[in-house]
Amino acid sequence: MKTGLRQRADRIKVGRCKNLIAVLEEPKDLKNIGTVIRNINALGVEKLYIVDGKNLVPNDWEKMRTKKDLLATSVSAVKWTFVKKFNTTEECLAHLEKNRYMSIVTSPHIKGKTNVVLQHGDFTQAKLAVWFGNESRGISDLAVERSEACVSIEMYGIIESLNLAVSTGIVLYEITKQRRVYQNNNKRARRKNPAVKPK
Repeated sequence: MKTGLRQRADRIKVGRCKNLIAVLEEPKDLKNIGTVIRNINALGVEKLYIVDGKNLVPNDWEKMRTKKDLLATSVSAVKWTFVKKFNTTEECLAHLEKNRYMSIVTSPHIKGKTNVVLQHGDFTQAKLAVWFGNESRGISDLAVERSEACVSIEMYGIIESLNLAVSTGIVLYEITKQRRVYQNNNKRARRKNPAVKPK
């Protein structure tokens, strides 16, 4: 007999976004990591990758699932969300590229790539990794160099940045919304990886 949580997990499976990975690059704050895990679980993102050279989180997902700080800030979402840790940006990029994922980075500033405002982009690529940078330094030059596009959130204030947990929620809400519509409309379709482009 399945528990109520397991039954719910089975029911919502159809709404999860396949082949969509969120990547946090060298996050500084464990509370932000926990909140991001909560966001991606609630929004139906398939996986979270963390580039964590400072060892904020354990190497093994099973150990992450029992870490009290992550359990509390993710409201137990870490138990239901697959998280993989990498020691370097290069290691993470190599893994994604080997598995044919296209990377896009997020930044409030133009980063010398195809630049797309969030609500004007098409994010229905077959395999997509969405990178979010460090809370103070932002995204690394290496991640930008190996990405297909830079995505920004339109802002109208004097302050040009949002908290990491807030920005992941906004960006991934739009991306998961698009991918769910695409998945529902094209359940049997097969599609090559086009570049991210404005709609």
